[in-house]
Amino acid sequence: MEQSKSIGTGFSAYLRFIISELKPRPPYFTVFNVISVPIILLGLAIVAVRFVKGLGAVTNLSQEFPWGFWIGFDVITGVAFAGGAYVVTFFVYVMGAKKFAPVAHVTVLNGFLAYLFYAGALVLDLGRPWHIVNPIIGNSFGYNSVLFLVAWHFLLYMATEFLEFSPVVASWLNLEKARKVLSSLTLGAVIFGITLSTLHQSGLGALFLMAKPKIHPLWYSEFIPLLFFFSSIYAGLSMVIFEGSVSRKVLRRYIDEKHEKNHEEIVVGLAKMATLALFVYYFFQALVFIHEKRWNLIHGFWGFWYILEVVGFVLVPGCIYAFGVKHRHLGVINFAAILSLIGIVLNRLNISVIAFKWNASPKYYPSWQEIVVTLMIIFIEVWVFRWVVSRMPVMREKV
Repeated sequence: MEQSKSIGTGFSAYLRFIISELKPRPPYFTVFNVISVPIILLGLAIVAVRFVKGLGAVTNLSQEFPWGFWIGFDVITGVAFAGGAYVVTFFVYVMGAKKFAPVAHVTVLNGFLAYLFYAGALVLDLGRPWHIVNPIIGNSFGYNSVLFLVAWHFLLYMATEFLEFSPVVASWLNLEKARKVLSSLTLGAVIFGITLSTLHQSGLGALFLMAKPKIHPLWYSEFIPLLFFFSSIYAGLSMVIFEGSVSRKVLRRYIDEKHEKNHEEIVVGLAKMATLALFVYYFFQALVFIHEKRWNLIHGFWGFWYILEVVGFVLVPGCIYAFGVKHRHLGVINFAAILSLIGIVLNRLNISVIAFKWNASPKYYPSWQEIVVTLMIIFIEVWVFRWVVSRMPVMREKV
């Protein structure tokens, strides 16, 4: 009887603690809050219309273009941005590069939220949302389907990243025994997560292998899965650098001295890896270009657009990264990170939207509602990220 009462009291205490943590904290009227709240409310209204009246009421999707901006940006691009989680955890937990340990938790949090929100956005894109389970169970696809594999990779990787982050949650709840048990599982979870990441990052590219007649020849290649994998490495690292720089300014009060003093060393180290990944990716792009004899395609708008992507947002950021690393200039490194992220957006949208059925008429263009909903998803993710960082020991030791 006494034990039951103790358990009940403990649960009530945790419940009161969590409810108290849900309360908003000042400052309330920040620039971000003022901009994001109206967009989130408008986006929720659009989502409501979408589920009541269907996709046609708020999107420009059609039978000719069933995949649009929500897939191209939210999923295909968003998952690349989450690539930093498997890269950083590999170096910290497998290679023993402890200097990156201060950003391991925040990187895993970023990755988990990216998969949660961007992969979750798939529900919005389905004409019949309740069929979201079909790829997972193999219904109508078969167990040899690339979509079946990607769906399982997504599902398992989200669970794995939550397991990797769970020691932070246990520490926040003062569950010390649970934290020790969960921490002991971290290495196994990281290795499993890295395996899944290499599979589903390339698996997303494999989806487009079946669309050869629909993708402009400058962007189609049988090496798309490999290119998707390599680009996810520098995309993820660039996102870690960019997010870390923004967090350092906006969320400085939640960063302890241990994490702060290693910032420059961490950024330079991440930039070195990003530089290498960019040049490796550029080398493969050049190899594919020469092997498939694409010289005769470099003319007109599409030729210029391709050169802008590969040279302007791959080779140029790689050179800027190298300069920033050599001179240990954080401003230059951050600029290179931004250019790299723009390049990833351009590449993934080119393959999935812009250069997809490039010669079709009429062409697909996203509606303003599609763009607002995407902004809503990004802003909600930032709100959740900020809430977690301000409550849990993500960028600081527990006090």
